[in-house]
Amino acid sequence: MDGTGHGDGRGAARILVLGIGNILWADEGFGVRTVERLAADWRFPDTVTLMDGGTQGLYLLPHLENADALIVVDAIDYGLPPGTRRVFHGDEVPAFLGAKKMSLHQTGFQEVLASAMFLGRCPEKLILVGVQPECLEDYGGGLTDTVAAQVAPTIDVILQLLRGEFGVEGVRRDAAADIAAPAIARDAYEGGRPSAEDACRIGDPRILAALSATAS
Repeated sequence: MDGTGHGDGRGAARILVLGIGNILWADEGFGVRTVERLAADWRFPDTVTLMDGGTQGLYLLPHLENADALIVVDAIDYGLPPGTRRVFHGDEVPAFLGAKKMSLHQTGFQEVLASAMFLGRCPEKLILVGVQPECLEDYGGGLTDTVAAQVAPTIDVILQLLRGEFGVEGVRRDAAADIAAPAIARDAYEGGRPSAEDACRIGDPRILAALSATAS
């Protein structure tokens, strides 16, 4: 998903707002869902790009190389109460991304930052907006209520960062834009989730029965 906007942006910083995470694992998708909502509701100058980074890892490197500033939005395990939001700047960003591994995407994005730094092409300004997840082990699940409640306040934080750090103002859209592919947009994805029985999220009952019989 890319942000669309207005203005020629000459001489302005190129800003990448990047949501990372895996929407298939509950609160892991927080960063992606937040940037998805931001892009649906707000327009920005052409110097601002809103991107669903998903779990792409090193494929994101060219996008970082083309940015002067990077705002990363992600679920970060700080060991704090679920829903806690923290904002970090500069050298704190790679430090906190590596503080506690939650998933492969986190390691992959550390590699992206390290590669960009090694090549001398890392954005000059790094900002991380992270929210403590509540659940990461529900495959096929959506955001928990606790973490979903942080999407709107986190968008407010991003808007404040864009305004305060870069002098960029967003413009509210008259109607929400369809940014994500329909099948994986949050409402469709979470609303269309099958029951636990239909999805076999706790395992195939035929295998479980066989294991139980073997154990007895």
